[in-house]
Amino acid sequence: MKTERVAEIARRAALHAALADPARLQIVDVLALGDAAPSELAELLGVGSNLLAHHLKVLEREGLVVRTRSEGDGRRWYVRLVPEALAAVQVRPVREVARVLFVCTANSARSHLATAVWRRVSTVPTASAGTHPAGRIAPGAMAAARRHGLDLPAITPQHVEAVRALGDLVVTVCDRAHEELQIPVDVHWSVPDPIGRGTPAAFDDALADLERRANALAPHLARQPG
Repeated sequence: MKTERVAEIARRAALHAALADPARLQIVDVLALGDAAPSELAELLGVGSNLLAHHLKVLEREGLVVRTRSEGDGRRWYVRLVPEALAAVQVRPVREVARVLFVCTANSARSHLATAVWRRVSTVPTASAGTHPAGRIAPGAMAAARRHGLDLPAITPQHVEAVRALGDLVVTVCDRAHEELQIPVDVHWSVPDPIGRGTPAAFDDALADLERRANALAPHLARQPG
């Protein structure tokens, strides 16, 4: 028991040491809301690629972040936070927004599932849209919503330009939409496309990923008055 306690203290010390640098703490604050490419983090922090690589190496070594390859541009990577590693150091700044707008490419699966999940975890209004809307919501997404008791109306997918409104917090839930969208994006979630696999398990996995992320984001947002 004593050995386990010593190991736990050593782990906590290493975690706090990794977060003791202002730049690394800022990286964690950004990733608490969504994923980001290293180039985006470098621009946000105003540091060079070599220094950013050092900070990411420290955070990866302590299990605070991981990298995933983009489903859009395969040469690009996204960094995501490992939320379980931050249980002792949660920071929850609150931002008031009029609505959360979830955007994917076809507006046929992930963005609609995200709105359904969001309505369950937050009172902040929500909507969804796509950069290249499909003709209908994917049947697999509708089936997944039914399996999990989510309200997912069979509405026609819409283009982001027709849906976006002033005061929206824009959340991209697919890499392709994030990389081609010309409007400012507030948060990015690099969620794998379930339509590619097309199985019930693929849609359930995407839904679980969206639910985890929505639960992490919801405490940071409050409904804008008026």
